[in-house]
Amino acid sequence: MQDTPNDPVIAARGLTLTLGQTEILRGIDLTVGAGETLALLGPSGSGKSSLMAVLAGLERASGGALSVAEADFAALSEDALARARRGRIGIVLQAFHLLPTMTARENVATPLELAGEPDAWVRAAEELAAVGLGHRLDHYPTQLSGGEQQRVAIARALAPRPALLFADEPTGNLDAATGAEIIHLLFARRAKTGATLVIITHDTALAARCDRVVTLADGRIAADRST
Repeated sequence: MQDTPNDPVIAARGLTLTLGQTEILRGIDLTVGAGETLALLGPSGSGKSSLMAVLAGLERASGGALSVAEADFAALSEDALARARRGRIGIVLQAFHLLPTMTARENVATPLELAGEPDAWVRAAEELAAVGLGHRLDHYPTQLSGGEQQRVAIARALAPRPALLFADEPTGNLDAATGAEIIHLLFARRAKTGATLVIITHDTALAARCDRVVTLADGRIAADRST
């Protein structure tokens, strides 16, 4: 196990998650430092996506202590969790989840506007240009390729300058060549913004690009190593 980083963005102690009669997370202790890149590995059903959902504030833990980006997630109500996520956390999923009736720029600008960003329209254009889509601002998701849609999703996640970025199998819907381009872009943009990156993957080569690899098995951390 690594030494505890000086500036933890995530600090989880004894984290549990039980849904119905099923124990999904069984006492997770995990600390992730500012600017660190961390891969979560493990077989299907090991608890990777559930752990990400809890760490991202999308799911409430059943027990344990959890601090994320200086907010006490374990003590917050559902509404307070939603407010705490805003601006602190960006999420990129395998399914792009773009709003089909909005252009690329509108998809990126809308979360910024909801967060009260006065220059949301300008920021959205800048973020899309940074992912190579400056020429596709006014295109709708159906007019974009899968790789382009994932670029929009990355721009949307990073536009608020979150301290923490989660990516859950972000290339799962893409061919190998496009997926490699997206991963390169994701790491490059993360390095530019300084965000902490937690990425869920089955790809050991991708995991090796991260500073650290945590392997889950049966809802517990089975291994935690630096790469």
